[in-house]
Amino acid sequence: MKNNSTMEEKKVVLGINEKPKPAQWLLLSIQHLFAMFGATVLVPALTGMSPAVALISSGIGTLVFIAITKGKVPSYLGSSFAFINPIIAVKALELDPSSGVGVGSFLVGSFLVGVTYSVVALIISRAGTNWLMKLLPPVVVGPVIMVIGLGLSATAVNMSTNNPAGEYDLTYVLIGLVTLTITILTAIFTRGFLSVIPVLVGIVGGYIFSIIMGVVDLQPVIAANWIELPPFQIPFVDYTPSFTWRIVLMMVPVAIVPIAEHIGHQLVLSKVVGKDLIKDPGLDRSMLGDGVATMIASAIGGPPSTTYGENIGVLAITRAFSVYLFVGAAVFAILFGFCGKIAVLLATIPTPVMGGVSILLFGIIASSGLRMLVENKVDFSRKRNLIIASVILVIGIGGAAIHIGKMFSLEGMALASIIGVVLNQVLPGKQVVDFDEMFKE
Repeated sequence: MKNNSTMEEKKVVLGINEKPKPAQWLLLSIQHLFAMFGATVLVPALTGMSPAVALISSGIGTLVFIAITKGKVPSYLGSSFAFINPIIAVKALELDPSSGVGVGSFLVGSFLVGVTYSVVALIISRAGTNWLMKLLPPVVVGPVIMVIGLGLSATAVNMSTNNPAGEYDLTYVLIGLVTLTITILTAIFTRGFLSVIPVLVGIVGGYIFSIIMGVVDLQPVIAANWIELPPFQIPFVDYTPSFTWRIVLMMVPVAIVPIAEHIGHQLVLSKVVGKDLIKDPGLDRSMLGDGVATMIASAIGGPPSTTYGENIGVLAITRAFSVYLFVGAAVFAILFGFCGKIAVLLATIPTPVMGGVSILLFGIIASSGLRMLVENKVDFSRKRNLIIASVILVIGIGGAAIHIGKMFSLEGMALASIIGVVLNQVLPGKQVVDFDEMFKE
C-alpha cells in the first residue's frame, strides 16, 4: 500500500513536451505567473527601474530561454536579486558628473553580464563542466550569497521604518511589521501552492493594510489607461551607451552568483522532472538562454535575468512539467507589462510593504548561502575554508573598495567575489568536486 501511495505521489500530470488542455493551460500558467510575480517586481521597485518593463523582459526572456533549450527545460526567468546593490551603486554614480559614468551605464553593465553568461556557456560546450565547479566551489559561492542578503539588510530596514522624507515613521513601521508577519505566516502555516508564493501574499496583505491606514492613493490607478506603453530604455534612443572598466568591475564579477545559482537550479530541476537536463539539452544551452535573456532585458531597460526557484517549487508540487505552462506565464507577464493600470498599481505599493517583505527575503538569501555551506559539508575546522569565507564576508559586507583614479573601481560584492575565487585557487589543500557525480546523488 505504501509503495502504491509513493507511486501516486510521483505520477507525472503533464510531461515536459505535453500540451495541456485549454482550462488546465490557463490556470497552471497563471499559477506560475503568481509564483514569480512578487520577486520579479520587487527588484525593479528597489532599484528604481520600471516593474512593467521587468515583467515584459522576464516574459520575453523566458520565451527565448525555452527556444534556446529546445523546449526541454521547464523554467521561468525573472529578475535577479544578485544585482540589486550593483545597480543601485552604478545609478548613484550616474548622478555624479565627476564619476565619468554615463546615463544608462547600469544597463550596459547588465548587457555585459549577459555576455559573461554566454561566454561561460561557450566554454562549457567546449571544455565540459568540471572546471566551473573548481572555480566556484561552495566555500566561495556560499559566503558570496550571504554577502548579497546581508549587504541589503540596511535597505530593507530603512524602507520599513522611514517615510519618503527619511524620517522615522511609526505608521511605516507598523505596515512593515504587518507585511512581514503575513509573509512569515503564509510561508510557515500554508500548504501547497500558497506556501510557494509567501512574498506575493505578503505584498497583497501589506497593500490592503496600507489602504486601511490611509497611506495609499488609488486615484492614479483609476485614472490610468488600461493599455499603455511602458517606459522602455532603448540604447541610442533614450541614452547613449558608454563603456567604462569601472562598470565592468562593479557588475560582471557578481555574475559568479547567478551562474552558481543556475547550476543549482538545473540540478534540482533535473531531479524534480526525472531527467538529466545538465546533459540534455545541456548546461551550455541553458546558460546561453540565461545570457541571451539578460542581454535582451538590458536592451529594453529591464534587470538581469535568472531562473526562479519559486517556479521549480510549483513544478514539484503540481507535477505538471509542461513547458507550455511557462509559455503561457510568459505571455501573461508581457500582457501585464503593457497594462497601464497594473503598472500604476505596482508604483503605488508603499515602501514599507516592500521593506517588510525584503526583511524576510534578504534574510533568506543570506541563509541560502549558509545552507549551501551546510549541505555541501564545508569543513570550517580547516583553516583555508575559514579564511576564504571570513575574507569574503568582511570585504563584501564592509564595502571594501579599490579605487585607481576615476575610471577604475572594484568594490563590495564584486571585490569579495574575485578575492574569494583567487584565495580558493592559491591556498593549499583545495578539494575538487566532481560535477558529474552531483546529479547521481
